[in-house]
Amino acid sequence: MIGTHPYVKWAIKVIENYILHSKVIEPDPNSLPKELFEKRAGCFVTLHTKNGNLRGCIGTFEPTQENLAFEIRNNAIAAASQDPRFPPVSKEELNNIVVSVDILSEIQPVSSISELDPKKYGIIVAKGFRRGLLLPDIEGVDTIEEQIRIAKLKAGIFDDDFKIFKFTVERYH
Repeated sequence: MIGTHPYVKWAIKVIENYILHSKVIEPDPNSLPKELFEKRAGCFVTLHTKNGNLRGCIGTFEPTQENLAFEIRNNAIAAASQDPRFPPVSKEELNNIVVSVDILSEIQPVSSISELDPKKYGIIVAKGFRRGLLLPDIEGVDTIEEQIRIAKLKAGIFDDDFKIFKFTVERYH
């Protein structure tokens, strides 16, 4: 597994311990950046194969844990083992996985699609209890319309009666 940023190194360490030893490790304040213990935010952990294919992506759009260290840990384990689109990552695959971590900004309501830019903003479409989220700057998603279409599909929204929210991310590889 490849990664250089401390957030990515933490996600990799979590995934390796979980896959190789069936162990959920605790964050260590002595070895991780202090902001991981001071900050709360939603985050996504995304796994790709070295040739660029998506292998898992799970996250939270709002914080659900006491700090970012736990948020990254839980989402890293889920991305490697619970993404319903893929089987769990195997021990043999670990050397072929590239990890990225996206830290989300606060969610903002959108009143006009002119406020959106698929390279800069991720979106959430919402109708009732249905939600569909798409991170920003995804390969092949070049228009606002395509971004909304995919997010609606993920949410199971098939009409034009929905709300849109936007957010930015800090992406770490």
